[in-house]
Amino acid sequence: MAREFQRGHKAKISDLTPGTDLYVGVQIAAPGLTFDISCFGLDANEQLSDDRYFIFFNQPKSPEESIQLLGAQSGDTESFRVTLDRIPAAIQKLSFTATLDGSGQMSQIGPGYIRIVAGGEEVVRYAFTGSEFTTERAVMLGDFYLKDVWRFAAVGQGFDGGLDALLKNFGGEVAEEEAPPAAAPAAAPGFAPPAQAAAPPAFGAPPAAQAPQPAPSFGAPPAPTPPPAPQQPMHAAPTIAAPLAPQTPQAPQAPSPYGQPHQPQQPQFGQVPGQGAPPAPPFGQQAPAPYGQPAPAPYGQQPPVGMPPGVPQGVPQGPPATGAGLQAALQPYKETATGQRWTPQNQQLMRVDLTMGGSGVLARQGSMVMYQGKVDFGYKSAGFVGRAVGNATGQEMQLMRCTGRGQVFLAEEGSHLHPIELQGDAICVSAESVLAFDESLQYEVRRVEGHGIPGGALFTMQFQGTGTVIVKTHGTPVVLPVTPTTFADCNAVVAWSAASQVIVSSQVRLRRNAYPGHSGETVNLQFRGAPGNFIVVQPYEV
Repeated sequence: MAREFQRGHKAKISDLTPGTDLYVGVQIAAPGLTFDISCFGLDANEQLSDDRYFIFFNQPKSPEESIQLLGAQSGDTESFRVTLDRIPAAIQKLSFTATLDGSGQMSQIGPGYIRIVAGGEEVVRYAFTGSEFTTERAVMLGDFYLKDVWRFAAVGQGFDGGLDALLKNFGGEVAEEEAPPAAAPAAAPGFAPPAQAAAPPAFGAPPAAQAPQPAPSFGAPPAPTPPPAPQQPMHAAPTIAAPLAPQTPQAPQAPSPYGQPHQPQQPQFGQVPGQGAPPAPPFGQQAPAPYGQPAPAPYGQQPPVGMPPGVPQGVPQGPPATGAGLQAALQPYKETATGQRWTPQNQQLMRVDLTMGGSGVLARQGSMVMYQGKVDFGYKSAGFVGRAVGNATGQEMQLMRCTGRGQVFLAEEGSHLHPIELQGDAICVSAESVLAFDESLQYEVRRVEGHGIPGGALFTMQFQGTGTVIVKTHGTPVVLPVTPTTFADCNAVVAWSAASQVIVSSQVRLRRNAYPGHSGETVNLQFRGAPGNFIVVQPYEV
């Protein structure tokens, strides 16, 4: 069964199929548009250092024929044959692209895909639609890249400049088109009778049978039978006759200046086409405003504050001039897909892709705002001991377990979210500041020693292992290095490196607190540690 990829998904070729002789098919179409589908063979710097590995309609194969352009077949707009074990070592990446030949935009395309077929069976497919693009004229669909082994990635990245922009992006040179030679004057035609019409075909003669295309030897998919095109009935729409408008004699226009072409005068708003301009007003008086437009302010008077001249108050002014249409207004807020497991959508929204990483995610209960795909949500019990420790230390977390194949969007009360990736190291975070984390991480309640305060200690959560923990803050935090003189309010500290030594510094003194005007800052945390340790402080006190 073929695996369905989304933009940013990656996988080893060996996990998809044991074969190395692969068929790559691309399907992309739009009414009235033509596409050029190409393959760029790139070096380790992702540059087209050898032009012979730019495979397109004018260069259908590489020198050793490890990359071949096969043409349209099996329902694909274009297809390739890629033999991975024959690609030279200098080529580290194959980028499959589609560009528009002529006018148009990628937002006009219908549903399309790029797929990989091995032995006649489809093993992976990345589907896309025009709603994922706007004004782009070229798009990188998918990549084969060598990272210890060959892998495949679904890209879906567009370029506004078309094929020229792709060539420049890959370090290629765009050949300048030579001016066509001047055409020789055609000779005057001689006398000749008109051409005879072609003889009609014999009645009842069947059309010539077309020979079927043989399937490729390396296992290309069979071509589907296209459905017959529906025939449009003739004279199905009634004829509509519009009334004839009487023609108004047009006033003669002033001649254009010498050396400039004549420009027809555009009618003003509310003026009937073909009607002459209104007469000029008397000297010292303003001309009346055209029909449907507000009258200008009298001389010497200014428009209201915040309003441009000539704009009436209380009248809608239409869409802003900065964009056109609904798509332009929503473009800044589209989903961001980077191919990573954790992707910030904005400062207050985090997306986790459960199809990457292999393990589940533990998130604060009620933090899910939306999800896509097949996702299961379950209650994560801390057990009797965990609940007892959480209640005693104030570090209890009510968690839910997210598993499946899909994307989950997390947020809580508009807090700022920050992903912190751990690579075998550890970090201390207050349980109140944790939104979600990978289930692969180990976590426990840690005690902060101190003296001079009731109970003699504070508590925090320590996370350790390989994975990501999402920390939430009130506002934008600041990260400070740990020095022997670093103090912080215990209610404002969000996290710190686990290697730091933390000491509770109490300023509780009877004489200081006996007077009404003391500072109120009674309990601070002092941090000590080697260079490289840090603390994270938010501009807010819990």
